[in-house]
Amino acid sequence: MKAAVISSPGQVGVETVDDPAPGPGQVVIEVSACGLCGTDLHILQGEFAPTLPIVPGHEFAGEVVALGSGVRDLAVGDRVAVDPSLHCHECHYCRIGRGNLCERWNAIGVTVPGGAAQYAAAPAANCVKLPEHVRTEDAALIEPLSCAVRGYDILRGTLADHVLIYGSGTMGLMMLELAKRTGASTVDVVDINADRLATARTLGCSNAVTSADALDRPRGWEVVIDATGNADAIQDALGRVGRGGTYLQFGVADYAARATIDPYRIYNEEITITGSMAVLHSYERAAELFAGGVLDPEIFISDRLPLADYAESLRRFQAGKGRKIQVLP
Repeated sequence: MKAAVISSPGQVGVETVDDPAPGPGQVVIEVSACGLCGTDLHILQGEFAPTLPIVPGHEFAGEVVALGSGVRDLAVGDRVAVDPSLHCHECHYCRIGRGNLCERWNAIGVTVPGGAAQYAAAPAANCVKLPEHVRTEDAALIEPLSCAVRGYDILRGTLADHVLIYGSGTMGLMMLELAKRTGASTVDVVDINADRLATARTLGCSNAVTSADALDRPRGWEVVIDATGNADAIQDALGRVGRGGTYLQFGVADYAARATIDPYRIYNEEITITGSMAVLHSYERAAELFAGGVLDPEIFISDRLPLADYAESLRRFQAGKGRKIQVLP
C-alpha cells in the first residue's frame, strides 16, 4: 500500500509499505481521510515520535475491511472514526483513570503506523461507528474535537465567562465553538493570520484582532486559552488572565519554548495555570457533538488533497495556509 513516511527529521515522502494485518481485537480500516495536525509538524522536527521512520496520521476515519480475532461489535463495511490513544491500562495513571498521562503512552500515527496511508490498523475498542448522515471524510474532525472537549473538561468554566483565545487555526476555532456552547458571555480571538481571523468572525466570535491591546477589558478575562503553542503568544496570554481566572495551555509548544510567570501575581490573584493533554474520556462525546452538528465541516476543512501530496500538505500547513488540511488516500 501507499503511505506517507517521516523517515528522519525534516524528511517525508510517500512510499510503498506492507499492508497492515489485524491482530487480536484489532481491525484494518481503509482510510477515507486523514487530517494534518501540529503534532505532525513536531514529529517532522524529530519530536514526539520515539523512533523514526513512522507513518503519521492520528486524525482519520474510514471503512472497516478486515477483522482480527475476538472482534465482536464491528463488521466489515462499518464506517468508523478512530481514537488514536493507546494506553497501557496497567500503570499508575491508567489505573486512576488518567490514561492520557500513561507512563507508556502510545498513539496511532505517533508511535505506531497511522492513518496517512491507504490502510491502518486500530483496536476495535478505539473505533466509533458513524451515523448515516455523517460523511466518512468529515469524521476525521472528531479526533481534534475530542481534544477540545478534553480542554473544556479541564476548564470547568462558569456561565457568562469572558473568554480570550489565542490562535484561530482549527483548534482555536473549535475552542471558539465550544465556548459559545458552554455559556461564554464573550469570546475574543487573537491571531496574526487575517484569513483565519475572518473565519473566526464567520463563526461568530465577539472580536477578532491581531493584538489583545485592541480589546477593552482592563480587568482581563476569566478564561484565556492558548491554541498556538507559540512562545510569544503564550507570554502575552499569561498576562491577560484576570483575577481568579484560568489560563489553559492547549496549543502544543516546541520542547524548547519557555515563558516567564509572576509567582506573586498567581498567588495574590488566585490564577490557575493548567494544561490539557490529548484525549481523555472525550472521544465518544466528541462523536456525539459532531453528529449533532457542533462543527460545519465545510468551514473547518479548507483543503482535501491526495495522499501523494502529503509533503506539500505539510508545507502548506506549516506556512499557516488554510484551516484543517486533509489528505485523501
